[in-house]
Amino acid sequence: MATNELPIAGQAPPERADAARNRRRILDATARLLAEQGPGAVTMNAVAAAAEMGVGTVYRRFGDVSALLYALLDEAEQRFQQAFLSGPPPLGPGAPAGERLRAFLHALVDHTGRQLDVMASAEAAAPAARYRGGFYTTQHTHVTMLLRQARPEADAPVLAHLLLAPFVPSLVGHLTVEQRVPAERIKAALDELLAR
Repeated sequence: MATNELPIAGQAPPERADAARNRRRILDATARLLAEQGPGAVTMNAVAAAAEMGVGTVYRRFGDVSALLYALLDEAEQRFQQAFLSGPPPLGPGAPAGERLRAFLHALVDHTGRQLDVMASAEAAAPAARYRGGFYTTQHTHVTMLLRQARPEADAPVLAHLLLAPFVPSLVGHLTVEQRVPAERIKAALDELLAR
């Protein structure tokens, strides 16, 4: 293998063309089912039927509904990560840690709101899966780093979990859909928490 063909750490190995097509068909079918019939319609059998392929292919590719839904979230999550890891300040680098933390939490309110249906479906399929996934790990690491810079005396890893806890999709759905709490009110409440 030539040196320029070595995989980069953290990146998935290159995908065969047919595997990439199957993956796209499965994700598109999942998105259609969610849009047309709602979260309850997303089962491995229903996705396989909608994608016009065997259910074994869907299971081999994703393992379970939760993994399938998190894969569907991947594109939006990558854009969000790009914004807070290397975008303009205050969300991205270049602002003081406290300002970046506030900007991150505000952006997370909006990001979660935009992805709420898929996130809620993934949470319902496997409630603890969010903590094992790369999305949450990246967010937790980022918040921990900002807390260590802003408040060196704090127990940053635990505090980061507690600051991310309000973003569990079921709570965000309860607040925004059932209670009709606007995003700006949630952001103001987060500011109060940060001020304390």
